Amino acid sequence: MIANSVNTNAGAMVALQNLNATNTELQISQGRINTGKKIGSAKDNGAIWAIAENQSAIANSLNAVRDSLQRGQSTIDVGLAAGDTVVDLLNKMKEKALAAADTSITSASRATLAADFTTLRDQITKAVSNAKFSGANIVDGSTDQMSFLSNDSGDAFTVVARNLSLQGIGLDSDSTFATAADASAMISTITTALSTATNKLASLGTNSAGLDAHLTFINKLQDSLDAGVGNLVDADLAKESARLTALQTKQQLGTQALSIANQAPQSVLSLFG
Repeated sequence: MIANSVNTNAGAMVALQNLNATNTELQISQGRINTGKKIGSAKDNGAIWAIAENQSAIANSLNAVRDSLQRGQSTIDVGLAAGDTVVDLLNKMKEKALAAADTSITSASRATLAADFTTLRDQITKAVSNAKFSGANIVDGSTDQMSFLSNDSGDAFTVVARNLSLQGIGLDSDSTFATAADASAMISTITTALSTATNKLASLGTNSAGLDAHLTFINKLQDSLDAGVGNLVDADLAKESARLTALQTKQQLGTQALSIANQAPQSVLSLFG
């Protein structure tokens, strides 16, 4: 039996211990609600916190990978646009050469066709030289390949460049014709150039599709990592809300219990009536 004492109030001590424990749990629950995380620091759970931080670092580093791949995507898209222009210009050049190969037209008409042919030829050079994105050109023959980030380790995703300049497709800066025979020979040259350009453009398109697929994978990987980190450290706010309500009720009851326990020594006075 616990002795009646004014020096030691065992009931009050037990009530105070329980109230302190409740207050500690209440602070933890309030912290989780405020931050939205059940593990906000290494103090909460060192092992899980370390895993989450490492995975978050990987997910964040993938931002740089995504930016690099998107830059590559834009560089190739600009090159493909230039390639489409080159193919269109070659088709028009073939039409001019075919018309000039007609022996029934006059020399003046053939000269006009040659002038148009030359203008179209020069436009190829302009289209290819202007196909730059952020200073990079994948179709002007200035580089053999371009590399972009493929993962958080810094490995490269390499895209083979395609030369769509006049020299790259089998023409030169003075390709033209003066006679019907020249024009007839030019038809074959342009046909070959057209085949070369379309093949290179198709190859570049394949590289572009591969880069697009890898970029999609990186986006999904980053989303998966973010979701995984969330599973490790995010708090279940619905559960925490219910727990907070319960703890607040428990706190009120603990306060009342402590108040009752503190009143116990007063009953000793009645013994001295």
